[in-house]
Amino acid sequence: MKTRTMGRTGFEVSELVLGAGWVGGLFLHKDQETMLRTLESGLDAGINWIDTAENYGNGESESNLGALLRQLDAARQPMISTKVAIDMTSNESIGSQVDRAIDASLSRLGLDRVELYQLHNPVRAEPDGRHISPAEVLRNDGVAEALHRLRDDGRTGAIGLTALGDVDPLLEIIDTGLFDTAQIYYNMLNPSAALPAGADWHGHRFCGLLDCCAAHDMGTMNIRVMAAGVLASDERHGREVPVIADTDLDLEGRQARLLANELGSTHGTRAQVAVRYALAARHISCIVLGLAEPEHLELALEAVERGPLSDETLDRIRHTQETGFATA
Repeated sequence: MKTRTMGRTGFEVSELVLGAGWVGGLFLHKDQETMLRTLESGLDAGINWIDTAENYGNGESESNLGALLRQLDAARQPMISTKVAIDMTSNESIGSQVDRAIDASLSRLGLDRVELYQLHNPVRAEPDGRHISPAEVLRNDGVAEALHRLRDDGRTGAIGLTALGDVDPLLEIIDTGLFDTAQIYYNMLNPSAALPAGADWHGHRFCGLLDCCAAHDMGTMNIRVMAAGVLASDERHGREVPVIADTDLDLEGRQARLLANELGSTHGTRAQVAVRYALAARHISCIVLGLAEPEHLELALEAVERGPLSDETLDRIRHTQETGFATA
């Protein structure tokens, strides 16, 4: 397993990171024996990071990981990132919410600190109960200031944000250089984060995000590389929760099948092609992969071993993307 430097954090992170969220679900829905066996297999293969969040199963993901970490030798402990979601309807201050949330997360994980603590809310110009605006992030006593205090007092090594929502307010926040990392939505159905700022894209736009992160030497974690499983399989498991509000899962399913039919099986399974596609992207530090079954880890490791897709294959995919998946 190769590692990449996570921007200015200096962390050497494995190309593949285990995601402990709802969509994959293994670290929420399997028994402890299966979780531990899968985690140890990942560690044996060189994976050195797990990403979770307070709201994955209302703390259950963090609690499960805490129980698993206690069963590992000190030398085998992976690095951990987790996240806080700010309730914009609450009368509690942002600073108080952040302070209380990280202490609860650390307690569930059984840790004194995490390597990375991240804002989980998507970003819009105007806030609502779930979305947060640049004003709430950047103002005095806002999110950035609260997270900086956690980094200063040692409860986290680095701070980040989840770059979901609308691209212009996201770029406004990232361009301040106040955050060390960003989680970036990027996959074969929506590669817009790798396009230049202002570029045309027929779907939800994240254009310019990767370039802006690179300009500030930020680490980047690629999320939703399987587009909630749509790229991996036509079988639905009921946990395909879109992170983009206007997502049409039926349309994405047709687009995924179009790509699969065009590429054939030469490059691996559909899921493996999705991983290999992300490995080829510029400015991505690691891929966060949620697993549903232990065998999915073995398939992912095989994809990493095969490495990024060739330029010729990437050109074929790019042509289909640029024509808007015309026949899907």
